Amino acid sequence: MQPVQHVARGREREAMDRLGQSRRHLDAQLAKLEQLRSYRDQYAADFAASGEAGLDATRLRDYRVFLNRLGEAVRQQEVLVERYQSQHEQTRQQWVASRSHSQAIDKVVTRYREQELRQQEQREQREQDERSLRPRK
Repeated sequence: MQPVQHVARGREREAMDRLGQSRRHLDAQLAKLEQLRSYRDQYAADFAASGEAGLDATRLRDYRVFLNRLGEAVRQQEVLVERYQSQHEQTRQQWVASRSHSQAIDKVVTRYREQELRQQEQREQREQDERSLRPRK
């Protein structure tokens, strides 16, 4: 049973590694989304401040076009983040299943060890009883 237990623990470690990698990828995408939102908000604030000072039509159009592009980039990144979150949840569920499997095998191995120990103790007790019942020479 120990080889099976070793394989199960190895698979659990691999699943845990994949989960960690998935978390790092998700965090990176969340950071990109935050950067895009921050840049968009800052650009919009700059646009509003510039608008008060007055802008010509070309510059106004350029600001709006660029803000629209930033808004689209934010929406695309939000979709990407949702995809990474979904993948991360699937990876987490795989790790949970792997961990549960490994724990179940650990329990079986523990039960077998306990059973073997009880059987050994019973054999030793029988042998000792048999020796004590034999007539001494």
